[in-house]
Amino acid sequence: MSVKNPYYDPSKSHHTPQGFINPEKEPRAKGDLKRWRKERKQQGFPHPPANGYPHFIEHWWQNPDFSGTEDRLWFLGHACLLLRIAGRYVLTDPVFSERASPLPFYGPRRKTPAVVTVANLPPIDYVVISHNHYDHLDKATIVGLVQRFPDIVFMVPLGMKPWLKRQGAQKIEEMDWWDEREVAGIRFHAVPARHWSMRTPWDHNRSLWCGWVVKHQGFSFFFSGDSGYSDQFSHIGERLGPFDIAAIPIGAYAPRWFMHLHHMDPQQAVQVFKDLQCRRAVPIHWGVFELADESLDEPPKELARAIIQDGLSKEKFAPLKIGQHISL
Repeated sequence: MSVKNPYYDPSKSHHTPQGFINPEKEPRAKGDLKRWRKERKQQGFPHPPANGYPHFIEHWWQNPDFSGTEDRLWFLGHACLLLRIAGRYVLTDPVFSERASPLPFYGPRRKTPAVVTVANLPPIDYVVISHNHYDHLDKATIVGLVQRFPDIVFMVPLGMKPWLKRQGAQKIEEMDWWDEREVAGIRFHAVPARHWSMRTPWDHNRSLWCGWVVKHQGFSFFFSGDSGYSDQFSHIGERLGPFDIAAIPIGAYAPRWFMHLHHMDPQQAVQVFKDLQCRRAVPIHWGVFELADESLDEPPKELARAIIQDGLSKEKFAPLKIGQHISL
C-alpha cells in the first residue's frame, strides 16, 4: 500500500502525494553516496583539527553565562542556539546527547562536550525544530525538556507533531513554509530550506524541513536550520527581512561535489548573509560533529577567507565559541 501525505496540497511545489521535496533540481547521480564513502575512507577524512582535539576545545569552548536580563543570543554548539528576547527563551534544534544517532554505541560522536544539560538551562518557553535528522532532533534532549518544562511550546514543520506527542509534548505548533503563528507576543514564521528528512529507512521525506524567523516588536532573528544554497534566501530577505541577526550554517560542506545540494559552504553562507539583508550573523553547524570531510576547525578558517574575498566586515559574521553569547 502506497504511503499518503496527509498534508498534501497540489498547489505547492514542495508537496508530493507521498511527502515533500525541494523545488530546486537535484542532479545527484546514482552511486554518489557510495563513491563519497569510498573516497572518504581511502583518504582518511576527516582529519583532526590543527594541534588536535584538546587544543580545539580549549580555543573554541567555554561555560555559558545565563545571568542578566538583557536580550542575548548564545551559541550552544552545532545548530543549537538560545535566544533571550523580552524575558522569554527560545531554543533551536537542541542536541545534548553524546551521539547524533538512534543508537548509543554507533553514529557521529561529539568531538566537543556539551556546554549545557537540560537541568542547567534557564526556563525555556519555546523550542523551534528545523527537521528530524539526529544532529538536530535528539530524543533524550526533547524528553528531558518536556519533563522539566511541561508548558514548553514546540514550533515544528509539517509531519513532526506525531513524533513529539509520543515524547510527551503537549503544546505543538506544526507549520508549512510561509505559515506564521504568534504566541504571547512573539511571532514565528516557518520559511523554506533546501534539505531533506529521515529518521528511519521507512520515512524518507515524510516530514518537512524548514528555517525559522522569530520577530518581537522591532527585533528580527533568522535561523536557517540546515540548508543548501538556493534563491529561497533572497525571497526570505525580501518578504521578512532585513534581519538584526541571523544564524547561518558554514559546516558539513566537503566534498562540495556531494554535499552542496543540502549543505552550504562558507562562501555560500556569505552570499546568504547578503540575500537575507542581515545586519549581523552567527555561523552555526560546525565545531561539534564530524559529518563531512572537512576538519572540525576548517569552517571558521574558510569563512574568514570568504569574508576577506567578499569585502565583508569580519565583525558582522564572526564565529562564537561554543557557550559564548552576544548582546542584542
